[in-house]
Amino acid sequence: MAKALCFGSLNIDYIYQVPHFVGAGETLSALSRQRLAGGKGLNQAVALSRAGAQAYMAGSVGEDGEFLLETLQGAGVDISFVRQLPGNTGTAVIQRDGAGENCILLHGGANRCITADQVQETLEHFAPGDWLVLQNEISCLPLLLEEGRKRGMQVVFNPSPMEPELLGLGLEKVHCLVLNQVEGRQLLGGEAQEEEALRRGLEEWFQGDTLVLTLGSRGAWCLHQGEWAFQKAFSVPVVDTTGAGDAFTGFFVASRMMGQSIPQALEKAAWAAAQTIQHPGSTVPVRAN
Repeated sequence: MAKALCFGSLNIDYIYQVPHFVGAGETLSALSRQRLAGGKGLNQAVALSRAGAQAYMAGSVGEDGEFLLETLQGAGVDISFVRQLPGNTGTAVIQRDGAGENCILLHGGANRCITADQVQETLEHFAPGDWLVLQNEISCLPLLLEEGRKRGMQVVFNPSPMEPELLGLGLEKVHCLVLNQVEGRQLLGGEAQEEEALRRGLEEWFQGDTLVLTLGSRGAWCLHQGEWAFQKAFSVPVVDTTGAGDAFTGFFVASRMMGQSIPQALEKAAWAAAQTIQHPGSTVPVRAN
């Protein structure tokens, strides 16, 4: 069976429950605070494992990141390729309002200490046909994209957070691209495309195998080898939307690795996102049913 390597961020999430998002110049008392494991890389690695994939995590944490490693191991993720460095782990300060919506402030910490040597040494342990799952929260991303393709891995990229520097990295050629509406508009160089126009533009631009366009509470579209498929979101009570997209990505990729069809993978991914938003924190709390 192919292996899934999630080379990405590991963060300590500080989640503040607030009556509303704090405004400029405003001082606001939080209703509660939690300290949880997070980072898009960690979230997606946990989702991959809980969906049934053979999942490996690569990245870096600081001296304060031991509990992140314990979280990964508890979810069945192999942490052999995570380095623990002097200094601080990446952090996320998350405001969560009464509707479960969030806004996030990131500090890279050890996530920005990934080196070219670490990339090369890690990828030596993987083979053509293995899957490389990436996001935009770590250093050495251009090298990871280049080396993954060169080594014949199935490269999955979630361009979040979206930055102008990504536009020159040939993202239209990755095997699987997973993005939301805002990121899709940014990739096409505009802000105002309606959903139908956005899908047409992405179809003309994309040259890879599979593109997933997530729509939050409305569901998701998937373009696979020239054909579009749609999956409605599951209607469930919302506690916390943090990490829903990561759960979706991990379960979608794992389903495809295990030979499931696009409709099957989309349904499983939507189910995982729905499970995640019913619980606090950013990791999917359940295994595939």
